Amino acid sequence: MGLVGAGPWAELAHAPMLAAGPHTRLAGVWARRPEAAARLGAPVFERVEELFDACEAVAFCVPPAVQAEIGVRAARAGKALLLEKPLADSLANAERLVAAIAEAGVASQMVLTLRYAAGTREFLARCAEIEPFGGHAANISGVLLGDHPFATPWRLERGALLDVGPHVVDLLDAALGPVTGVRAHGHPLGWTGLLLDHEGGAVSEASLCMTVPGDTPPSSFAVHGRGGSAVLRPSDDDALATVAEEFARTVRQGGGHPLDAARGLRLQRIIADAEEQLRSR
Repeated sequence: MGLVGAGPWAELAHAPMLAAGPHTRLAGVWARRPEAAARLGAPVFERVEELFDACEAVAFCVPPAVQAEIGVRAARAGKALLLEKPLADSLANAERLVAAIAEAGVASQMVLTLRYAAGTREFLARCAEIEPFGGHAANISGVLLGDHPFATPWRLERGALLDVGPHVVDLLDAALGPVTGVRAHGHPLGWTGLLLDHEGGAVSEASLCMTVPGDTPPSSFAVHGRGGSAVLRPSDDDALATVAEEFARTVRQGGGHPLDAARGLRLQRIIADAEEQLRSR
């Protein structure tokens, strides 16, 4: 595995995950700041093409626009891609990346962290049993305030909808059925509300905000149906090891993971629709 990016999330999650084994080995890092890459405990490459030559697959931990740009180059170099959410900074760039992956025939997988946790998978199994007709999710924090390490330029510009929106929409889509429509209200840099229509008639609501000061409750998901209810308070403490294991299997099999780049594009289309509605208000 090669790693593109050396920011806080790369240092906290990606580099340790890929270096831990036994399913992956961290072959090297490329980043725009070599001094940051050097802190990750792996060989540092000056050119991203040199990193491609040294690895079988590439993990991305960079801003969405950079992922979209370098991801196309990695796919054309024949490398499998482990991609962060959101897939890209725009729908057009997400479509371009997915087209490059399809044209190259390389495997891809999204790091939608919640979906790899055992508790989430138990929650989704319960949702499948209760004939769900409605649900609600909330992801509220103060991440974009002050000097938080994740208050990065692209998050400050685009807000919660592009950052945590993919996690929330993905999980509601998996729990209640494919999203067929979205209505958005609020403000992308403040409180954002989503009303989602699902195939089969279910409806869900989501509340997103990353500018709430002080202590905030943990993110939560609740789904209700004819057979009862299912509630999830996410914990991803076991998720990263599962990401690495399943990605290694995806690469060996040549693709086929349900959370592939095409899934990321589907989420990007929903988010883009919601963003356009907020801009037009």
